[in-house]
Amino acid sequence: MKKYNCLTLVLPWLMLFACGITTQKEKAMNEYEKGTFGYDLNYISRTDNPIVLSGDDGKARIIVSAKYQAKVFTSTVNGLSGKSLGYVGYKALDAETFDVHMNGYGGENRYWLGPEGGQFSIYFEPGKEQVYDNWHTPKPIDIEPWEIVDEDVKSVTLVKEMDVTNYLGTTLSLRANRTIELLDAPQIAQMLDVDIDPELGVVAYVTRNKITNLNDFEWTKATGTICLWMLDMFNPAPRAVTVIPFVEGNESELGKIATTDYFGEIPSDRLQIREGVLYLKTDGKFRSKLGLNAKRTKSVAANYDPDAGRLTIITFDVDKDTTYLNQEWNPTRDPLVGDAMNAYNDGPLEDGSIMGPFFELESVSPAALLQPNTSLSHRHAVFNFVGEEKNLTKITEKLLGVSIQEIKSVF
Repeated sequence: MKKYNCLTLVLPWLMLFACGITTQKEKAMNEYEKGTFGYDLNYISRTDNPIVLSGDDGKARIIVSAKYQAKVFTSTVNGLSGKSLGYVGYKALDAETFDVHMNGYGGENRYWLGPEGGQFSIYFEPGKEQVYDNWHTPKPIDIEPWEIVDEDVKSVTLVKEMDVTNYLGTTLSLRANRTIELLDAPQIAQMLDVDIDPELGVVAYVTRNKITNLNDFEWTKATGTICLWMLDMFNPAPRAVTVIPFVEGNESELGKIATTDYFGEIPSDRLQIREGVLYLKTDGKFRSKLGLNAKRTKSVAANYDPDAGRLTIITFDVDKDTTYLNQEWNPTRDPLVGDAMNAYNDGPLEDGSIMGPFFELESVSPAALLQPNTSLSHRHAVFNFVGEEKNLTKITEKLLGVSIQEIKSVF
């Protein structure tokens, strides 16, 4: 009887406490409008304890997550109330079960491994037809947490040891390392060699990524190997366009301008090639992907959304004299002939479902043909500028060779 009376007294207090927690969470969610950095930070914080790297004035910020595979979730140029620039997969974050193919948590920059398809693929089991139904992202880069090994206000370093099995049946053991550093204005100007108008909102960061062979054998063509693969996910928009300058020249020396048939040939109303520049429509309505080899890429690519006033520039390491892996879903292709950078626009699958929608800017490292206990590194940087066209066009003309007006006029 005494026990019953105690429960009678305690239960109402527990219920009030639980309701109080729920109210606080709802208040946090409602404190910022959807689409703002503060909203996304609160949303992610429901299931994670993310790291926020912040600039000196608190305006430039990025969200980094160890739980969600060391990804940079999103960024902003204007603090908590500023627009969230990266793609955040709310549906995947809310899901009660894991997707067997890929858990689309999002990520303005995420660390993946390639190749996706081909003889060395780590996304298809040996002997399986390379089609979507058989495509599965390795768990260490899809759903497993990473470990934080170092952290300060502007940088964080994370690590993950893992095993992945490729299409040849070889299990590759490796250590993945990743450092993410928020950049200040002088660093940005120096890295891009551009003058940045003070009226522009800017947030930028560099990622330094590494893999180390933990096997007791060399990774070769006989065993199959892997590469580092950085992917930047953003929200599509009706007039958003990816812009990729390329090295012009003879195909016999440089190879074809681009691989444009990863998921079927891209129609001309979505892909244009004009005077040394590729333009890909990124409206999230048609699944398409292209790639440039190491000799064709200029180590820079961009996306411009005129409605949001957002210009994203990426830069990345390229070695024009080494081997890159083929990532196409086709094991008959030479696995040691592939692209150094890619661009993707999401769209409906054959059954009408869609992963996002989102679009991606991507870079890959050379093939990791590594001896035991040796490493391969790859640098990939992301620069977001928000502001008036007159100030953005100075950047595009310097880095891409075209004006904002030229980009807007393509489609």
